[in-house]
Amino acid sequence: MKIKNIITVFLLALILGVFCIFAILKPQTRFSDSERRYLEKFPELSIKTVLSGEFMKEFEGYTLDQFPLRDIFRGIKAFSEQNIFLKKDNNKVFKAKGHLSKIEYPLNENMIDNAVDKFNKINDKFLDVSDNIYFSLIPDKNYFLATDSGYLHIDYNQMSEYMKNKLPYMEHIDLKENLSIEDYYYTDTHWKQENLIDVARIFADKLNIEIPSHYTENQLTEPFYGVYCGQYALPVRSDTITYLTNDIINEFKVTNINDLGKPEEGVVYDLTKAKSKDPYEIFLSGAKAVQIIENPTVANDRELIVFRDSFGASLLPLIAQGYSKTTLIDIRYVYSDAIGYFVNFKDADVLFLYSSIVLNNSSSFR
Repeated sequence: MKIKNIITVFLLALILGVFCIFAILKPQTRFSDSERRYLEKFPELSIKTVLSGEFMKEFEGYTLDQFPLRDIFRGIKAFSEQNIFLKKDNNKVFKAKGHLSKIEYPLNENMIDNAVDKFNKINDKFLDVSDNIYFSLIPDKNYFLATDSGYLHIDYNQMSEYMKNKLPYMEHIDLKENLSIEDYYYTDTHWKQENLIDVARIFADKLNIEIPSHYTENQLTEPFYGVYCGQYALPVRSDTITYLTNDIINEFKVTNINDLGKPEEGVVYDLTKAKSKDPYEIFLSGAKAVQIIENPTVANDRELIVFRDSFGASLLPLIAQGYSKTTLIDIRYVYSDAIGYFVNFKDADVLFLYSSIVLNNSSSFR
């Protein structure tokens, strides 16, 4: 028995020693491809950070992020929690009806009020009561998944009514009756462009524009593993990204305004992003502060200005077919007060198009 205990202690010490040496010698990993986030770096070591406790607090996060064979252990943890301990989610990510989604709860009224405050300030500074101003709330996947599957979720209808009451000068465009869970990617938060033709037609009717119904479907050859895959940490099936083209979209001229306020040539579908960390960024090249889509195929001089998040990147090329000019603004990347330097709102239709997830986490709005 004594020999057995000695061997056990020796093996445990050996394992811990090997992992300790491995952790010290292993180069720091800057970015987690599976989780799509930057990992903690070694914290600043100084008398001040040690005495304040800041060093140990950050060091704990560093050790968790930089642990050797971290992704393997994350997979073991996820498998154990789901198949042995029978937990219904892993890292707040769950699987239901073949889809991955993340628990988003509770409804954060402070964040909603922050978004409303930003919208009201934009309205007061740049818009006029005679402007055609619209608002549309995009439901997240949990609206279609969580209730039937027994997960906590934001009350989408409550959020929608709250926004209507707070933004009475905007005409609200309801989308939920024209969407289903099949309109979203299995492994990602976003919706599929090829399923949005009817949604685009809802906007066309409200905005009194004409858009075509004919498109060519183009598929990326690379499999698409969305943002929830790495967080779920278990094997899942991949998605396929399809993007729509036609003679009108092919003629679009896209201009991106960079961080210095200078124009740069852009594209509707940036196929260089197909093999990037997030292939969904093929749609209008991902996050941009300001983008302008010019459409030479229509004779009207109408302009649409859209305040949007990433969901708009795949929908708006369809709606832009009815305008000679469409300007897209993402106030997560440009200060609201500076919008007037890039945009003239006179006689334009204005649309605020946001997902419930972004509004419930609107601290990124500038």
